[in-house]
Amino acid sequence: QVQLVERGGGLVQAGGSLRLSCAASGHTFSSYAMGWFRQGPGKEREFVAAISWSGGSTYYADSVKGRFTISRDNAKNTVFLQMYSLKPEDTAVYYCAADSFGVGARSSSEYDYWGQGTQVTVSS
Repeated sequence: QVQLVERGGGLVQAGGSLRLSCAASGHTFSSYAMGWFRQGPGKEREFVAAISWSGGSTYYADSVKGRFTISRDNAKNTVFLQMYSLKPEDTAVYYCAADSFGVGARSSSEYDYWGQGTQVTVSS
């Protein structure tokens, strides 16, 4: 069992930056691929970024490529999402998720554990 807690959301102006973190409980964090998803108002949950268990491979949605960076610190059981050049359309609840069998999937159905989410609001 893995418990995930996201932090770092908030209100930021367009063009600004935020860094989200997701702390995981349990002793097997380093074996999980991790992902970030988001769900904007009136929208379905969508893939943002993923990282393999080792951190050696990363994947991004086209909409955030070049602006967001996913990373992890296995010694601290934490995954990060650094967000730059934020846009109003990035406004959403951001969720981290753990995939016990994969290397970083784009489909939410591949993930076994989810955090409660953290709100990111980007004002224009």
